[in-house]
Amino acid sequence: MTGAMDPATLDERLRALDRRLAHLEGMLLSMSQLLERSQLSSDSAREGIRSWVTDYVSLRLQDLVPETCEHAPEPAAGGGPVLPGTSIRCTDDVLHRLGRIPIPFVRQMVTEKVADTARAEGVALVDVAFFERAATF
Repeated sequence: MTGAMDPATLDERLRALDRRLAHLEGMLLSMSQLLERSQLSSDSAREGIRSWVTDYVSLRLQDLVPETCEHAPEPAAGGGPVLPGTSIRCTDDVLHRLGRIPIPFVRQMVTEKVADTARAEGVALVDVAFFERAATF
């Protein structure tokens, strides 16, 4: 066996090696493109999930916390009950009569009308007589 290789055989092997390297480069390029696309799709999937979670949490918060948050009124000076949602003092009998109104929005309308009348007339304590007069529409 001689140390030198036949030039024709050497050229043929080099061409085969070039073909294999070209094939490997093509496969690496395909894999690289595939990984980039999967990265893009995972980023878009992650963004889609983040958007969905944000929308869901926002909707749930709207269900749990109304747009206008009403706090209990500060206790009126001198203590005692107040008309619901106001700082207008009233008697227990007035609260009892309000509680007997079965429809909530009607009860709220009556309360607002009585409170507005009490403010307009400067009444410090709403009693049953004032309530009956002011609650009349």
